[in-house]
Amino acid sequence: MAPERIPGLPQQHGVGDFNKTAKIAGLLYLITVVTGLFGLMYVPSQISVPGNPSATIANIVASQSLYRFGIAAALVCYTVFLVVPLPLYRLLSPVGRNAAVLMVVFAVANVPLALISIAKKIDILSLLDRTGHGPTIPSDQVQAQVMRSLDAYGNGMLVSEIFSGLWLIPFGYLVFKSGFLPRVLGVLLMAGGLGYLITVFGQVLISGYDHLPIANFDTLPAGLGEIGICLWLLIVGVKESGRIAR
Repeated sequence: MAPERIPGLPQQHGVGDFNKTAKIAGLLYLITVVTGLFGLMYVPSQISVPGNPSATIANIVASQSLYRFGIAAALVCYTVFLVVPLPLYRLLSPVGRNAAVLMVVFAVANVPLALISIAKKIDILSLLDRTGHGPTIPSDQVQAQVMRSLDAYGNGMLVSEIFSGLWLIPFGYLVFKSGFLPRVLGVLLMAGGLGYLITVFGQVLISGYDHLPIANFDTLPAGLGEIGICLWLLIVGVKESGRIAR
């Protein structure tokens, strides 16, 4: 009996090797999702008070440990994310090499922009440490510097979301076309990529975009698609997910 193969792969790539690559990609991707949810969503939701800089700074001062863990988680997220495209490329390049190259390029371009932005959060710790305020609220001058750093962080992360969106479009296309991964996840990833781009240009072009109804849903497909694909790769792999030649 001929060894199992995935359609479109070179003969030397059997299902066993393919599944190992899928599970490595899924594990790395899961690390970025978990650390990203904590460092980029949960911690800011506990620290940031929109429209109230004084309350935001008070939360940073009062919850410095949480703030520091959030920074550390974000650094882990993007450091690991730098590696994620490599097993994905090995997995999906037989489906479409040009799209796979674009996927890697856009993903890697996202990382330095995000890390530079996260450095602005570290600047805030330096400000607070240097002034020696400890658990007390810093002076008005220091508060102004803190808010400038937070604004710079937010603006930098907004720019990096261009590449958060762009990499998902070829990634979703490859998942959709693969035949060994669920097409619905490919659709969600492509829709999520477009959602990120809508978010970026909506923020730039429309004042008060955050208050529009679409702002609550534009990145929802990306969240569903990314969580779905990382769990599928890690738990299911490719063996049960599509057309496997025998």
